Amino acid sequence: MVKAGDIVKVKVLEVDLQRKRIALTMRLDEQPGETNARRGSNGGSREQQRPAAKGAKPRGRDAQPAGNSAMMDALAAAMGKKR
Repeated sequence: MVKAGDIVKVKVLEVDLQRKRIALTMRLDEQPGETNARRGSNGGSREQQRPAAKGAKPRGRDAQPAGNSAMMDALAAAMGKKR
């Protein structure tokens, strides 16, 4: 895993002037045409390709609604509605 401040050697694979993007790779032996072939043809997202951690909860909000918050109560009072 690369973190901010790490110094690494990369190879420029593609320069997209229209979208102002540069494709880089840390695999210095990789050829520019090989990038799509190495990614695989399943087209799935990164989350679908990674195995799930044991006991990990799915991300996102819980199915149960949260109770009234102070901000919700203040907005309801300001709008003249009771919840």
